[in-house]
Amino acid sequence: MKIVIAGAGEVGCHLGKLLSREEQDITIVDADESKLAQLDANYNLLTVSGQPTSFNVLKQAGVGRCDLFIAVTPSETANLLACSIAKSYGAKRTVARIDNYEFMQPAYGEFFNERGISALMYPEYLAAVEIKKALERNWVRFWFEIHDGELLVVGVKIRENARLTGMQLKQLSMSEHFFHVSAIKRNQRTIIPRGDDFIYPNDILYFTTTKEHVNELRDICGKQKHELRRIMVLGGSRIAVRLSTLVGDKYDITIIETNRDRCQELCERCPNVTVVHGDGRDIETLVEEGIDECDAFIALTDSSETNILTSLTAKEHGVKKTIAEVEDLQFISSAENLNIGTIINKKLLLSGRIFQVMLDADTDSSTFMALADADVAEIEVRNGAKVTKGMVKDLKLSSDMTIAGLIRKGKGMLVRGDTRIEPGDHVVVLFLNTAMHKIEKLFI
Repeated sequence: MKIVIAGAGEVGCHLGKLLSREEQDITIVDADESKLAQLDANYNLLTVSGQPTSFNVLKQAGVGRCDLFIAVTPSETANLLACSIAKSYGAKRTVARIDNYEFMQPAYGEFFNERGISALMYPEYLAAVEIKKALERNWVRFWFEIHDGELLVVGVKIRENARLTGMQLKQLSMSEHFFHVSAIKRNQRTIIPRGDDFIYPNDILYFTTTKEHVNELRDICGKQKHELRRIMVLGGSRIAVRLSTLVGDKYDITIIETNRDRCQELCERCPNVTVVHGDGRDIETLVEEGIDECDAFIALTDSSETNILTSLTAKEHGVKKTIAEVEDLQFISSAENLNIGTIINKKLLLSGRIFQVMLDADTDSSTFMALADADVAEIEVRNGAKVTKGMVKDLKLSSDMTIAGLIRKGKGMLVRGDTRIEPGDHVVVLFLNTAMHKIEKLFI
């Protein structure tokens, strides 16, 4: 697949690095030659120096022959214009990163489609939706629903009190048949497990299960669901604004923001929350604003370190659920090993959505999750796909992927060795992020 990325900022570079490992034909366009030089020296991709809104530059980048054009520059206007130009040259699909939630409304979909923009990605909205899920399912680290919850992928941190601690997976499969352990996050890496793997305290297990067995899964993991009412948010970011729109009527939310002018703006844009001017890095400020009585703490400042440390402070004060935005990718594995509930990263969320477009999934019904070093995709099986040629145990899947479950005729089901995958099935695959080209060969 030929992919052109406009913008060599954090998101563009992250996408370029990931996709270049997937043996994709990647070209990155940016006016900053120093950023391009670093990419040229370290990754298997091409770079073109110039403005992403230049007709000549985009033509030089080969957008007329590309399967996917992704515009992720800091400028929303430039992204929309670049997509329109790329489409006019013949790009098959275009994706634009935006900063204006109004553009996401379905009523404007035809407007953007007519101008050559296939999909809009608003990272702050994606992050707010993930936080909403984390608040609703507060006993898990990750919660992903496929086909309106017919199949679930759930990430849970295992403690000493869990019944399955110390068990071998093949022992577990003999007694428990309502879930599939699809991956294990241990220390700094994700493992696609096999039957002889053990479960240890502090592992994060990714289960595939069905909605009728959620309570059983919670019990075997030794978890409890907490009722949340009071929520403290550190940082009045765009994510905080979107979150207040999504859940402000359901919870008693207090936002602490250091910038006085931003506080005034938040008061106008978020009438259903309490806005406090103060420095949330100061423990006395947190105590004064009632952190000891809060049920959840969400850190959304522009500093990953601040978000991690204040979340740990909140845990020390007895807060049941903590959520931290960690945009520095090198901090994510370390943060997951700490006593922090859920980690939010906009780059990973955006990457997941773009990978979904790459796999040509139905964006209205399917889900794609990007972890720090693994991904979960739902893929519709086509006629003649290699994955339909035999039972799952005979497919000789590589060790960096597993088929976690499937949807057949609208019903979620787990996959076992003797399962035969059929055309039209929606299959959930968990794979390490070096294996996307293998997935494409199996399903496309």
